[in-house]
This record gives sequence, structure tokens and C-alpha cells, in this order.
Amino acid sequence: MTELRTQTARAPGGATAPATAAPAAAPGAPGAEALPIVPVRGLPVVGLVLAGLVAAIATNGLWAIDFFHVVAGGIWTTLDLFLGFVLGPILARLSVPARVELTRRLMPKLLLIMPTVVLCTLAAGWQLARHEGNLLASSPNHPWVVASMIVVAVMAVVALGILEPANLAVLFELRRPQPDGRVVGRLMRRFIATAAVTGAMQVATLVIMTRLAT
Repeated sequence: MTELRTQTARAPGGATAPATAAPAAAPGAPGAEALPIVPVRGLPVVGLVLAGLVAAIATNGLWAIDFFHVVAGGIWTTLDLFLGFVLGPILARLSVPARVELTRRLMPKLLLIMPTVVLCTLAAGWQLARHEGNLLASSPNHPWVVASMIVVAVMAVVALGILEPANLAVLFELRRPQPDGRVVGRLMRRFIATAAVTGAMQVATLVIMTRLAT
């Protein structure tokens, strides 16, 4: 059993009083754990995934291409729906310190996950459409493929042009000695709202994809 020792301080008049313990460092305050902008440990995983994607496209293997397209697209859809419609309302009701702590743990991971799944979905989807001849105007599925490309292109622009910059802005704000909780909250609301928009667009993508599969 660990023995607990209480340090005492000499008070006026010779009395002693227990010294108060120093408060724990708040997230973002000096002495708090500084998380990296990019989680370096995840980079080998991203590299492995991208190498597998390149190999699948280079060999033009239908199963491998379909695997990358379906899995990456499923992860992208799930993340958008979860962030926009599940995590968003929860985050809005958290206290500022809890919101900051959740954000600083979540955002670095999303910085790696989102670009990876977007790239895999688009590259594998294009190769799959080419492999099955759906890029030809004579294909009966061509209009559905064009519609899918339009929706996915808009989602990719939103994900890489709005979500990722908001993500980076949050991470840089949290690395300041005294991050502004209001700024973090505003950026996170933008991030979650944009994720909700892309999540709603994912429903249209699901309709198109199921139509192409039948």
C-alpha cells in the first residue's frame, strides 16, 4: 500500500496547515500534453492502404478495386453521418473544456482518415466504372455514373476544401498556450455542419450506388 504524505506549510502564529495541491493542467494550458497535428504513428497505415490501392489499380483486379471502393466509401459515408447527426448534437451540449478535450483527441485522427478514404473511394470508383464499361456513353448505367460523379465531386470538394481546413484551424488553435474555447466551438460547429451536409448527400450516393448494383 502506498503511503500518502501531506506536505505542511507554516502559518502565521506557528500553526501548520496542509499545503494545497497544484491544480491539474487544463487542456491547452502550459504543461498540458501537446498532441501532434499529424499522428505520425498512423502514417505507415495510410501508406500501406495507398500502396494497396495503387497495386489494385495497376493489376486491374476487379475484386480488389471493388473492395477498396466499397470499404472506403462505406467508411466515408459512416463518418459523415456519425459526425453530422450523432456527434454534432452531443458536442453542442458539452462544456467548453470537455469539447476542447474531445476535439484535440479526435481531429488529428480525422486529418489522416478523411483524405485517405476520399482518395480511395474516388480512385477505385473511377477504375471500377472504367473496368465495367460504365464510362461509355452507350452504357445503360452511364447517366447514373455521371450523377454519382457529380455528387461525389461536390462531396470531395467540401471534404478537402472546407472540412480539412477547419480541422487544421482547430488543431492550430488548440496548440496555442491559451486556446480560445469560443474559436474552437465556432470552428467545430462549422466542421460538424459541413459534415452533416455531406452526410445528407451521402444518402443520394447510396441511392445511386444501389441502383448501379441492381
